[in-house]
Amino acid sequence: MSTLCRLEGSVEQVTIFREPGKFAGWPANYGMWAWGDELVVGFTVSTFNANSGFHARDRSQPTTTTMARSLDGGRTWSYGPFPGRLPGGRALSADEHMIKGLKLEEVMDGPEGPADLTEKIDFTHPDFAFMAARTGLEPGVQSFFYYSYDRAKSWQGPFKWPQFVWAGVAARTDYVVVNQHHLIVFLTANKFDGEEGRVFSAETRDGGLTWKFLSWIGEELWDKDHGIMPASLMLKNGDILVVVRAGHGQDYTMETYRSRDLGRTWGPMQVAAAFKDNARNHLGNPGTLNQLADGRVVMTYGNRDAPYSIDAKVSSDNGETWGPTIVLRSGGGSHDLGYPRTVSAADGTLVTAYYFNEDARTERFIGATRWRP
Repeated sequence: MSTLCRLEGSVEQVTIFREPGKFAGWPANYGMWAWGDELVVGFTVSTFNANSGFHARDRSQPTTTTMARSLDGGRTWSYGPFPGRLPGGRALSADEHMIKGLKLEEVMDGPEGPADLTEKIDFTHPDFAFMAARTGLEPGVQSFFYYSYDRAKSWQGPFKWPQFVWAGVAARTDYVVVNQHHLIVFLTANKFDGEEGRVFSAETRDGGLTWKFLSWIGEELWDKDHGIMPASLMLKNGDILVVVRAGHGQDYTMETYRSRDLGRTWGPMQVAAAFKDNARNHLGNPGTLNQLADGRVVMTYGNRDAPYSIDAKVSSDNGETWGPTIVLRSGGGSHDLGYPRTVSAADGTLVTAYYFNEDARTERFIGATRWRP
């Protein structure tokens, strides 16, 4: 059992989006960005259905891609629909949560589908944001991207990615800016057996006009074993650290890999956190990484072990080892929670956004914890 650690100083719990009868979820799929005290987070909103199993959403109803914005460092939020072009007006990155007739994959090849990028993107623009999106998770899944130069008030796209691997790519938003026209992305591929997934790095050096596969991260896994949902961090020493959501049989872990050559090769796997409640088959949870001004590295994640919570760990050696578990928010009503993203506000306060519930029979909402490790 992990040792628990109490936080010094105040911890503030905030509601970003909450509506009765709604299921709001999965910020990690969409992304979170910060420009001083202006913060933006993406998520999806579905109709709540307590009788639909693990994810309590109504698959017969459409979902809505949504974005929330804070202008005061995450204390208060406003929200609205995604301010960009949606193929067929359908939701991004949510096909697995809807029935046939509502899915994005059904309109991807039409005139409203992704187009070729024709002008270089400036990844160092002061108000830049980048978002990856996908259809579903099955073999043949399609992924594409958007970018913004106005702090996510509007989005250009969707734009095509090449077919990096044969079986499809289920992209969530994760990237590292290297310079003006050099961006590294971290994506999940379907495996040779057709199942999700195995993670890899890819890059563009010409502002997104062309892309190339860089390297697999971790070994090929078989059957239901998987490594998915990478979350990356470029450390101050130039290394790239990636945490991967992994499943090995009924054992679910978060595993880290390190690259010292901008994503071309990766060091050996290390387990950063392991979950224990295998009887519930909770399928794990993705992590996300941040580096503080003093050099410490912070990992935040949803813990689907009972009692259900949003947790964190801190490393003082660039992710080689991790300290005790820090509980950011307790009182989860079920293991249907997590998928966090974390950014730093202007004063260094961390703002961790996630989906959460206080009772399995009620709505899922987007919450945030403002805290300092």
